Formats: sequence, structure tokens, C-alpha cells
Amino acid sequence: MPGLELRSVSKRFGPLTAVEAVNLDLPAGKFISFLGPSGCGKTTLLRLIAGLETPSSGQVVLEDRDITALPTHQRNIGMVFQSLALFPHLNVWNNITYGLRIRGMPQADRRRRAGELLEMVRLPGVEERDIKQLSGGQRQRVAIARALALEPTLFLLDEPLSALDAKLREEMQVELRMLQERLGITTIIVTHDQREAMTMSDLVVVMSTAEVQQVGPPLEIYRSPATAFVADFIGSSNLLDAQCVDPSTVRIGESEFSVPSVPEGARSGDALTLTIRPEDVHVLPSGDTASNRLPGRVSFVRDVGASVELFLRCGELELISISAPKDRPEARPGDDVMVELPAESCVVVRR
Repeated sequence: MPGLELRSVSKRFGPLTAVEAVNLDLPAGKFISFLGPSGCGKTTLLRLIAGLETPSSGQVVLEDRDITALPTHQRNIGMVFQSLALFPHLNVWNNITYGLRIRGMPQADRRRRAGELLEMVRLPGVEERDIKQLSGGQRQRVAIARALALEPTLFLLDEPLSALDAKLREEMQVELRMLQERLGITTIIVTHDQREAMTMSDLVVVMSTAEVQQVGPPLEIYRSPATAFVADFIGSSNLLDAQCVDPSTVRIGESEFSVPSVPEGARSGDALTLTIRPEDVHVLPSGDTASNRLPGRVSFVRDVGASVELFLRCGELELISISAPKDRPEARPGDDVMVELPAESCVVVRR
């Protein structure tokens, strides 16, 4: 089944470019995250899909139908806003069935549909409660039920979990993902939370400064970042200035390192960035020399229970190594060590 396609979509507000020539082909039935820092254009892009903003140029195509100029109410899209936008003067039942009433559905059918939706979001029996009597998590579920009441083709969520406490937020992430899998609705969520995107998504769209930086499954984004921005924004990463030597070698300082590959078209002497995740940096006893290793010194150790972090200085370079407690290196602050950057864990991108 065709999904959602954005063709060179741009949005400008006067001299400000909020979205610049975005091209996306998003498959139907998937959970997709628009991920990026504040101000990168992800919410504007969601509003363009919803019809709440009009593109300055480009097309929005849903299921092979150009909906660029179509009013919001004709797009068959359900949306949950960051503020939830529930009607405070209506009870739960009337909030959920508001759209159904506007469409003329009989009251008995509306009540049955509301009951089904409340069961689906794990809130049975609260139809008659006032919105102000609900907790934050319950209001969140009501907003989701209302958005799903009209059986939308596309389900959009604009940072819907940002106001919840950490524990409830993580619970709702799992519940939302399970609900989406059960219903099979194409779902797009806007978030700046990397963990949220990694937990929930089939595909992650990473954005920065109005542009899409990379699109892919969460683990691909994490393990094979396309740019230094993606490597730095998704999780934690060591970013090291490097120079191209040949297609499988870079130079960092005075040392050469084997890598799987360098960016296509890179030539000897080109400035590059080597990225490696802290969990892939190995700390070995001093003097244990081999390829892809640097002498260094432990400057700080941070034990956070679930992991142990070693802060390392290798000449002018600063690196972080993370290991599980059972794999903790025998090293303390001030110890000289050998730091290994395994070739298969190194990703080289353009600076």
C-alpha cells in the first residue's frame, strides 16, 4: 500500500526557512519519528503534513493522492498536540466522540465506539468523568482515543509525552508502540528525545537546521551515522578530527587507523571526522601495543551503577569509554593505559 511522500517540500516564514527541500518516502503502516533539536523544523514539517501550514513549494502525497491543497478536515488525519487540546467543559465520552457527532453518527454507535477506544487505551469505565478529574497520563490516553475515533489513515503526534514524568513517559512509549502495531496505522511522532525515537520507531528521520540529515531504522542511525551531527546527536559519540590517507585508512595526529571505509569521493589529505561509540572504545593495560591503539591516561572514572565510564586523554585527544560493571577495566584515575579503537566500530564521515 502506498504511504506518505514529501516531494521537495519547503516552508518559509518571510526571510526564515523552516523546512528546506525535504524529500521523504515513508512506507504505510510504520511508526516514524521526526527527531531533532528544538527549532530544526520537525514540528513545521508535521503541520505541513496535517494541512495546518501550506508549503511554500513542493507536494504532500498520501496514498498516491496529492493532498497539498486539501483542507485539514478532508485529509483523514488524526492528530495529538503537545497541549492535548482536550475540551475542558466536556466529559471523556463527549471529548472522544466530538468528531463522530459532527459527522452525524448516531448516539448509540458513538457510545459503543467510545467504549471500544477506552478499552484500547486501557481506560475502561471513565466515560462520564470530567477531564479535570483525570491524571496527566489519563488525559494523554483520552487525546489518543479522540484522535483514533475517526479511524484516520495517518496518525500524527507532536511531542505528546513531553509533559509526563519520566516513568509514565516510558510506559506510554511502549503502550503507544504496541497500540500502533495492533492497529497498523501509519504514525509519525515529533520528538527531541533520542531514547523515545529509538524505543518506538521503525524509521527515524533526523533533522537539523531545516533539513533532513538521515533516514533509517534506529539501529542503522545509531551504528552508521551519515554525518557528524547525527553521530553527536544520537546517543553519545567520540568525534575525532582525521585526515584521509587511502580508502581504508585515516590519520589522527601522528597515528594511522584502519577503518571500514571513508566517504565516497574522499581523497588523500581531505579533512574527515572519525566517530566511535563509547561502548566500542576498549581500555587495555599500558604497553599492550597493536594496530588502532593509542597510549593514554585515565583522567576520571564515573560509576553510575548500570555502566562504568572512563574519561581518557590521549595526547591532545579526549575520549570516553563505557563498559558494563562486569567488564570494568582495572584502571583508576592517573593510570596509563592503551586505548583501542576497533576498525569495525569506526565510522568516518565528512567534517
